[in-house]
Amino acid sequence: MGRSGIQVPTLTFGGNVLGWTVDQSTSFSLLDALLEHKLNFIDTADIYSRWAEGNSGGESETIIGNWFKKSGKRDQIILATKVGKPMGEGKVGLSPRYIKQAVEASLIRLQTDYIDLYQSHDDDADTPLAETMAAFDALIKEGKVRAIGASNYSAPRLSEALKVSQDNGLARYETLQPLYNLYDRNVYEDDLEKVVSDNGLGVINFFALASGFLTGKYRTQADASKSQRGGQVVEKYLNDRGLKILAALDQVAEKQGAKPGQIALAWQIARPSVTAPIVSATSLQQLDELAKAADLTLDDADILTLNEASNE
Repeated sequence: MGRSGIQVPTLTFGGNVLGWTVDQSTSFSLLDALLEHKLNFIDTADIYSRWAEGNSGGESETIIGNWFKKSGKRDQIILATKVGKPMGEGKVGLSPRYIKQAVEASLIRLQTDYIDLYQSHDDDADTPLAETMAAFDALIKEGKVRAIGASNYSAPRLSEALKVSQDNGLARYETLQPLYNLYDRNVYEDDLEKVVSDNGLGVINFFALASGFLTGKYRTQADASKSQRGGQVVEKYLNDRGLKILAALDQVAEKQGAKPGQIALAWQIARPSVTAPIVSATSLQQLDELAKAADLTLDDADILTLNEASNE
């Protein structure tokens, strides 16, 4: 991941489902299975899953922490979490005061004394970048954080943050977490990719399967009923371009003896600037399927087919 020296597998497990769409018992089974698949990189956030009824945030971190305590496997996991999204009154942003408060809360929930990758969940235009980066730098020097990363940053602001770190001798963002998949290509490829490539940053992109659309799960309006977010998925992705992408995924999947979602992930893994796409699973069967994407190798013809279908 960037210049951090931290090695990760080619897929990241998204911990947003833990304590939201899967309970603690199922979460423990998934976390055990991740290690069996040698997928030991888990990305979560303090806010997961504050949006769910009855939740206040911290549920995912708490479950991971409980699993660490039960399994004793903290040292086998590369753990990423985030700070900055609203967690209640006065608990938002990237001020040094709040970063210090938030990291301690995350460490307690996670039942660990360090975080491998601590990320800014959102840019905070109200706090000078020098103050934010100095706060992160202090956490690294204290041994509470090994490396830092950014999520949801624009290319200009990411460039500015990197320059501030360089000019002030502070720790820099080593990773970027952007929106990127076969359908949502433009923002990353047009602006952000050059910044990360020029500066040697790692990329762990979210919505790698476009909220499930790229698995082929949603092919008609009627498929909107297949999940809680099905309506939003169908509204955004079920159009001529989306169907063209699914057709290309089907074509390559048939050739490879794989499934569309596996091909969609393999396409991202094959992109030199991408380190490890983030994917979630709510069952062991889903996890087994996703894990196979890491073993697929697409040839130039496959990538061309997918690129042409998804170009705007």
